[in-house]
Amino acid sequence: MKLTLRVWRQKNTDAQGAMSTYEVDGISQDMSFLEMLDTLNEELILAGDDPVAFDHDCREGICGACSLVINGDAHGPERTTTCQLHMRSFDDGDTIDIEPWRASAFPVVKDLVVDRSAFDRIIQAGGYISAPTGTAPDAHATPVPKPDADFAFEHAECIGCGACVAACPNGSAMLFTSAKVNHLNVLPQGAPERETRVLDMVEQMDGEGFGGCTLTGECATACPKGIPLPSISAMNKEWLRATRKARR
Repeated sequence: MKLTLRVWRQKNTDAQGAMSTYEVDGISQDMSFLEMLDTLNEELILAGDDPVAFDHDCREGICGACSLVINGDAHGPERTTTCQLHMRSFDDGDTIDIEPWRASAFPVVKDLVVDRSAFDRIIQAGGYISAPTGTAPDAHATPVPKPDADFAFEHAECIGCGACVAACPNGSAMLFTSAKVNHLNVLPQGAPERETRVLDMVEQMDGEGFGGCTLTGECATACPKGIPLPSISAMNKEWLRATRKARR
């Protein structure tokens, strides 16, 4: 395939960015989207130009590093991570716009790379459980009902890619935060920090400058791991419960 790529180029956080146009040829439909970008970068390097900076790591759809807005959609036209998106999703002659996540809490580092350390700080605020030292507990020493285990696992699938923030018209991180809160709050191991967890993580989320949630649903639609929209309502319930308990 021969493609026209319009790529966001920005030298650093403080520089003014702009879209640059490139032509790539000989792209196989079996290539992943990141392999296509590798091909572009090889051509740029051979021509003596600066390659396009973009995040990637496992390339297996696990880590969430490969976060790009492709033709206006977080991770592109398929409900998957960018690294698992293949060029068969595009046609010969297509023009493809490639941009970084757009959110004030995710400043651009360079080109398509953004700083998502705001997510790390939200997790640090409460995304942990008490872990007493000593010998390992016996298997099944703390029974967990299957519905609770399924609920926790569903939310633990969040890989923190930030697609929810990129897709949200408000730049909200509610789906990410709710996934991390609900994952632990439903388990007996997470009970000791249940109230402080949700209060501290929501406070940190607000302090990072993410937008407010108006339940547009774009976050859940874009999530490559299928974190459900009712997750936000579940976290709101936890937050109200913790707030009322703190006022007693």
